[in-house]
Amino acid sequence: MLPISPFRFSNLGYMCAIDIVKLFSFMILLYKKNENGARNSGCVIIITMMKPYLINTHSHANMLKDTNIDEAMTNASNECILTVIPSSTCEDIFEVSDFITKYDNVYGYVGVYPEEAKNFTDKTLNDMEFLIKNNNKIIGIGEIGLDYYWDKSFNEVQKEVFIKQIEFANQMNLPINVHSRESHFDTLDLLRKYNKNSIAIMHCFSGSLEFAKECIKEGIYISLGGVVTFKNAVKAKEVASNIPLEYLLLETDDPYLAPVPFRGKENQPMYVKYVAQAIADLRGISVDNVAEQTTKNAERIFKFNAK
Repeated sequence: MLPISPFRFSNLGYMCAIDIVKLFSFMILLYKKNENGARNSGCVIIITMMKPYLINTHSHANMLKDTNIDEAMTNASNECILTVIPSSTCEDIFEVSDFITKYDNVYGYVGVYPEEAKNFTDKTLNDMEFLIKNNNKIIGIGEIGLDYYWDKSFNEVQKEVFIKQIEFANQMNLPINVHSRESHFDTLDLLRKYNKNSIAIMHCFSGSLEFAKECIKEGIYISLGGVVTFKNAVKAKEVASNIPLEYLLLETDDPYLAPVPFRGKENQPMYVKYVAQAIADLRGISVDNVAEQTTKNAERIFKFNAK
């Protein structure tokens, strides 16, 4: 038996399974080579080399065009990144359900994006319920919400569909992944009125620090993506620097909004590590601190263990 004190494993926290295998291989090697040496110190060095898990709470990896999807998902898994894929339309809820079954460390949401609200019917809810009951990798409802940026002619329809999906998420006891653009106060108002028991995530948060604080008062989590790496993203940087880390989540929203140094190119799931690093730099803490807390946050929301 290897002479390693149990407390040394407390540092493993959120380590990638691939790295844990490497860890034990190195421990055995060290034990064989250093029967009379400082074995424990060697193992401490190895533990500090391990990558912490990151949870990317919003990625459209199924929509990648310039990047090979299989390679992108393998890259993310090798980087110890767990990815959650939302649906957008009444039809692609089925595509997302199929997609997430193909890959390890990939989960999904089902829901209808606000711009698709006109196509939403009661059948859509029935289809969503069927998929949830038959695929345990579906862990939330999303992306749903309000978007007044392009077309304001059907805002009331968007609100009706958003309410129906909030109530459905409550019925299913699942978290909500929320899209909100040019509609922050209406979005928050509807969540306050209709959300009874689902944890909500403001995906790709674009509001002010003051609005973020209002969301957090309601128990809503703030998810930040590649925008936080942009030089002139004043609001995103202010939010990243100041909100409680216990309410922060990470995402990419790929294939859009690639972080620096890939801005202007196609985004992909593993680039969430650049988001984590940017937030760590802004807060003056280690990226491991950001990874550990945001992973704990996501695990609490989705009720799974990423280890």
